[in-house]
Amino acid sequence: MNVLRQSFQVNFQYDIYFTEHVFSSQNAALLNMLEAVRQPGFTQRLLFVIDEQVHFLHPALASQIDEYFKVANNIQVVKEKIIVAGGEVAKNDLNYFYQIIEAINHYKIDRHSYVIAIGGGSVLDLVGYAAAVAHRGLKHIRIPTTVLSQGDSGVGVKNGINYFGKKNFLGTFVPPVAVFNDYHFLTTLTDRHWVSGISEAIKVALIKDSHFFLWLEEMADSIMQHDKAAMQYLIEHSANLHIAHIGGGDPFELGSSRPLDFGHWSAHKIEQLSEFEIIHGEAVSIGIAIDSVYSFLVGSLTKDECMRILRLLLRFNLPVFNEILVSEDNRRKLLGGLQEFREHLGGQLTVMLLSTIGEGYEVHEMNTVVIEEAIHLLQKMSINQEIYELAEF
Repeated sequence: MNVLRQSFQVNFQYDIYFTEHVFSSQNAALLNMLEAVRQPGFTQRLLFVIDEQVHFLHPALASQIDEYFKVANNIQVVKEKIIVAGGEVAKNDLNYFYQIIEAINHYKIDRHSYVIAIGGGSVLDLVGYAAAVAHRGLKHIRIPTTVLSQGDSGVGVKNGINYFGKKNFLGTFVPPVAVFNDYHFLTTLTDRHWVSGISEAIKVALIKDSHFFLWLEEMADSIMQHDKAAMQYLIEHSANLHIAHIGGGDPFELGSSRPLDFGHWSAHKIEQLSEFEIIHGEAVSIGIAIDSVYSFLVGSLTKDECMRILRLLLRFNLPVFNEILVSEDNRRKLLGGLQEFREHLGGQLTVMLLSTIGEGYEVHEMNTVVIEEAIHLLQKMSINQEIYELAEF
């Protein structure tokens, strides 16, 4: 028997820019980045895909994009801007995927060209997936427009859409060429979307950085009052923690561990059970609450630490429970999320719990009776708005 072994490495590198008014004539960051990677003799075609809510809130955006690139000799911007629904609808409706693929074909977007996504995390996931499978991989650039996508999903390497009723069942691990976090887009967020993305910052603080968690406690009031500098720090520090983990660990998730998905095994099911009326950041908040109380109940997290976590979520007006979990049938379906979480990676179940604030540990099984108890306690707390103490724990 003869055996041939092939082995090679591919180096991935991309920059994350923190800026404002990315399409202003006074801001050359995007133009400079494209020029730096342009190969001589080739024209770069740019196809823009824009979140419809962003398009609505920034009606001059399309014309600003066209005007911005007029000074570039070797760039052609596709006149048509593809507008897709934001939120989970973007990942649930295959028509949006096909619309992007058809535009890539029609406008002859090749490997010297770029698909540029402007929007929240779901739109970035959709566009990144379409770019990754067209021509076996086109370059894509992300311009995240929400707190959640600027500090978490938009700076990572995952792309995907939902299929078979399962979140991110179809997807790829393909990094963007660059990410431009434009803080100006945050100025038009609703209060709900301003705070929902903060749950991912709390999540990464809980498993990676106790000092960041303390900072979030100290700055909660300022952030809730839309303090610009505080939110910018939150996003940049959260993004830094996320990319440090991705680059230093298992970026393509070849193993069975996903520490950055603390609180997510239940969050994904909660989104589905609510038919996505509960948005991702809110579902993650509930997931964090469940796994924090679970960590307390199994003795790895102190009562005081558990209460600090729950209080912080509530200070940001983030939910720790939702009435959809009152139903016994829904709780049964929620517990089914553990199996789906295992299947998504293969191998054994691996879930991150907390040993203290700022430090997580992995388990390979969860006691469903204790999960039910954690949910029951959170339900009682949500009924009694004086909550804020776990006196009966």
